[in-house]
Amino acid sequence: MSLSESDRSSMEKYALQNAVRHGGRAEVGAVVSKVLGDSPSLKSIAKEVARAAAEVVKGVNGMTPAAQEKTLADKYPEAMAAPEKKEGRVGLLPLEDAVKGEFVVRLPPEPSGFMHIGHAMAGTINAVYRDTYEGKLWLRFEDTNPRKVQKRYYESFRTGYTWMGIKWDYEKNVSSDIDLLYEYVQTLIEAGDGYACSCPADLMKKLRFEGKPCEHRDQGVEKNMSIWDEMLKKKHKEGTYVIRLKGDLASLDYSLRDPNIARIIDYPHPITGDKYVVWPTYDFEVVVEDQVCSVTHILRSSEFHVGLQDMIRKMLGFPVISVKQFSRFNFKGTPVAKRLLRPLVEEKLVSGWDDPRMPTIEGVIRRGISAEALRQFTIQVGYTQSEHTFDWSLLFSVNRKLLDPVTKRFYFVPDPVKLTVEDAPRRDATIPFHPLGKLGERTIATAGQFLVPSSDIGQMKEGQVFRLIELYNVKLVSKGTDGNAMGTYLGDEMVQDTRKLQWVTPDASEGVEVMELSDLFREDGTFNPESLKIRLGVVEKAFGSLGPGEIVQFPRYGFVRLDAPGRCVLGHN
Repeated sequence: MSLSESDRSSMEKYALQNAVRHGGRAEVGAVVSKVLGDSPSLKSIAKEVARAAAEVVKGVNGMTPAAQEKTLADKYPEAMAAPEKKEGRVGLLPLEDAVKGEFVVRLPPEPSGFMHIGHAMAGTINAVYRDTYEGKLWLRFEDTNPRKVQKRYYESFRTGYTWMGIKWDYEKNVSSDIDLLYEYVQTLIEAGDGYACSCPADLMKKLRFEGKPCEHRDQGVEKNMSIWDEMLKKKHKEGTYVIRLKGDLASLDYSLRDPNIARIIDYPHPITGDKYVVWPTYDFEVVVEDQVCSVTHILRSSEFHVGLQDMIRKMLGFPVISVKQFSRFNFKGTPVAKRLLRPLVEEKLVSGWDDPRMPTIEGVIRRGISAEALRQFTIQVGYTQSEHTFDWSLLFSVNRKLLDPVTKRFYFVPDPVKLTVEDAPRRDATIPFHPLGKLGERTIATAGQFLVPSSDIGQMKEGQVFRLIELYNVKLVSKGTDGNAMGTYLGDEMVQDTRKLQWVTPDASEGVEVMELSDLFREDGTFNPESLKIRLGVVEKAFGSLGPGEIVQFPRYGFVRLDAPGRCVLGHN
């Protein structure tokens, strides 16, 4: 008995999977155990299995972690969907306390910025669970800070979730419930759990840090209610009073030390105008809204204060809600935090929030990432409870698999030089738009004059044979000082191991610029000025029939999305 190619393929898969899960280092024993578990008959040649596994592991461990993840995603995508819980990756596992037909979750974006890729992935998780448990999904805009809210941000989320294929059952703005939220603030004041405070912010910060009460903490309910009423009647200016919760001043969790639950913000709201000036804080209003919306499960990123919201929930007498938290979805070189992205827009280091280098949904769309690819990627990788940064190549791999069967190919020649082929026959080349021939074809008339990539010609020596793709073979005769080249026709029959060149004809081509993208930020956290480069080239004339938004493949270059006439974005190769 001997090892088959299938057995060796399994070894590679398990070695890559083991390396990805364990910091780039695979273990021979773990690989052998997996292979023998799949094929018990191999135990009779266990020594041979161990030797072969050692060779495979050596090769895998010689790869960079990014290359390991990319290879695993490209060759064995099913292995990406088999996470180990001990590594923090929990995937979309069943929710043990979920009841079919009674399951309610929410998408709670704050419309203070554009929707980004992390929102899309978190939204996918909520939507998948909603469908699994035949429940309901709220789209609820947490719009209680009028200084940050803008109407265009609401629309960004509606458009983004719709693009992702996420359908919500209900929609509301929290700003429409302000009067109801006031009632709950008043309930806490009347119960002696809330008080009006006029301490300066720096003093209150110091007192909370030291765990000491401020002078207003023990003032009577009547006094607190009087100030609250004055706040609602706009008798106090912004910054003079807030309503605080009587929390736990001895708690090690500083968020529980008399937090602010309502404050004055004298700024017109895009929905309610200047009707209200007192606005509840996020942690307060989200507790009330979850109760109002009958939410049963909260699936959210881990930057929110579980302890504070639980304390508010308990004070208001609301039942406990099941909470599943996960780390934010981070991508290498592309943070999603608005505090890092906004300066890039303001300083015009990027063209706007929809710049294809940006992680906003608008940017992701311009890059040519499909919604289905993002959805599949989210389900494959699941979510982690520990911080994790994904490499873009993993998402690109999923996107590539979806695009490859359905995208047309067009010849693109970057940095072109002229090639003249002596003795070339005049020929009408009929070339399919896809190797499988299912997307139609085009015919290109040729007469020995071509534009080809300067990089290909520059790397070849005189006398070398190459092939013009889908046409014929050429022998390089000479290269001029201007980069242009002369060649001679060498027949049609395929020659093994020859360089293959894309080409266009001068009279059936048009100029195009391609935006080539890389990481927005360097490893040291600073902006990468080399994150966008413009590649000039020519493309065959048939490309001009496409409209903005269409995605095609330039063979040997990558997948591109037509951004505007004469301009496209290289999403990935």
